Amino acid sequence: MKKSILYTFAIAVFLLTGCDDMLDKSPRDQLSNTPVFWNNSNNVESYSNRFYTNYIGFSQNGGAGWFYFMSLSDDQVSPTFDNWDYVTVPATTSDWTGKFQEVRRINYMIQGLAASTLSNKAYYMAVGRLNRAWEYYQLVREYGDVQWLDEVITDPEDTKIYGKRTDRDVVMDSVLNDLDYAIANLNSVSDKTAWSKEMAQAMKSDICLYEGTYCRYRTLADNGKAPDETRAKKYLQECVSASEAIMSSGKFGLTSNYGEIYNSLALGSCNEIIFYRNYEKDLVMHGTIDYTCSSTEQRGISRDAIDAFLFTDGKPKATTTLSTDDKAVLNAKGDYSISKMLSVRDKRLSVLVDSIVCFKGHGWARLNNDGGASGSALMTSSTGYTIRKYDNLTLETYYRTNTNTGYTDAPLYWYAVILLNEAEAKAELGTITNDDLDKTVNLLMSRAGLPNLTTSPAADPANNMGVSNLLWEIRRCRRCELMTDNWYRYWDIIRWHQLDKLDSNTYPNINRGANLSNVTNCEVALDADKYIIGTTATRTYRNKYYLYPVPTNQLTLSPETGQNPNWE
Repeated sequence: MKKSILYTFAIAVFLLTGCDDMLDKSPRDQLSNTPVFWNNSNNVESYSNRFYTNYIGFSQNGGAGWFYFMSLSDDQVSPTFDNWDYVTVPATTSDWTGKFQEVRRINYMIQGLAASTLSNKAYYMAVGRLNRAWEYYQLVREYGDVQWLDEVITDPEDTKIYGKRTDRDVVMDSVLNDLDYAIANLNSVSDKTAWSKEMAQAMKSDICLYEGTYCRYRTLADNGKAPDETRAKKYLQECVSASEAIMSSGKFGLTSNYGEIYNSLALGSCNEIIFYRNYEKDLVMHGTIDYTCSSTEQRGISRDAIDAFLFTDGKPKATTTLSTDDKAVLNAKGDYSISKMLSVRDKRLSVLVDSIVCFKGHGWARLNNDGGASGSALMTSSTGYTIRKYDNLTLETYYRTNTNTGYTDAPLYWYAVILLNEAEAKAELGTITNDDLDKTVNLLMSRAGLPNLTTSPAADPANNMGVSNLLWEIRRCRRCELMTDNWYRYWDIIRWHQLDKLDSNTYPNINRGANLSNVTNCEVALDADKYIIGTTATRTYRNKYYLYPVPTNQLTLSPETGQNPNWE
């Protein structure tokens, strides 16, 4: 199965990129939508493998992946500045059209299989419905209300395409139905690059946590819908159910090596992985490694993110009795080191960033595991903090440093995320116990070298989200565990209704970096406290940014579609 999928990726890179319009032309669809086609298992397998390209991972063919590159958050600072995804209404965008194209392809498969004589057609129906759930989940979190289409529309005048949008809650209920069908009809995991029951459960865990918390914290003014506590509890319980199904399966556990999740050449053998994207040398490759060890200025980790990591006594910066000195110190080699700072912090921070700060006038080349030259270029970062966790120092220099030549595997669903989902959902439901914490986040805390969390943690003065001490600490653990991973942070901020925290005027530390108090003749801009100013551009919050604007071309075709709140 893995090789079949891998070659599907390769074909997609060379043949499908930029050809979406061609793929949607009716002659191709009519050819596929015949009983002969859907009665052939090889045809259906090949057709369904195309959907793997919709799981971005580390990217392909030069595109930006969902790890490292999705830097619109409080965790990273882009040298070229990340404004909001949309500040004006676009004429068209693939965020809208691309996902609806995928929905159409998926519906062709589901419709064709309805009359198929294949003995395992329920399995392929499950694959189709799983992927329809994935596409609609993305559409809803970006646009809110969207047209729900569960059949192929061939009449260009059909009002289902151009009529009024379906209420987002109704769409998400349909997403849940699709997920439950997929879980009931997919096989248990064997190949971790293949569609499986556990992969569908992991997707359900993620989606239901999103929906449950979104419905709890949303507001009519900002999101177009008032909070719905009954709905929130339903979806949070569905998250718990899906998470516990994975936890009780006995098929997964945590690896002792946190970094292995991000830089492995054989991720399928990692016990923590549920579903991953396989890359192959000279066949399907990505650019995540080269962007994090080249001379291109990195999207550095922010001061705000660094300050989120606990100290080894389990306390935050405001209350720890350990040294909070974060100044970079000149070492014997003439580099500015933060090794002392890292030595008293959560171990995940040392995996995330290099121990040397790198900035204009003080570039640094990452060393190999033996302390020798690794072939890296002199690196710099917008904040001085360079990201190292995606680099694999055992790769040949060419494949680490040249554009889009990396072939490490990308995690898509993994066990740590399930543990985080379980803990957060139970905390939101008010049912979490210390035993629950020991089975979830405390396993992650232990791996990070931190004391256990209890249901009654001490207050952190930095808690600015208006939630309990426990929820704040669970959210902290999630942030530190998944930092720069899989576009999680931005959508966590959305579902928690905390988008105002990305306003850099109000929260300047999201654009600050390393402390260069010890640096003389500094070539980068510093604030009054000697922290790097990662960018002088600013980002101002508006409540309309909770939803993307509907493109004007869609509104021209269908005025009934309507624009999202505050974008008119």
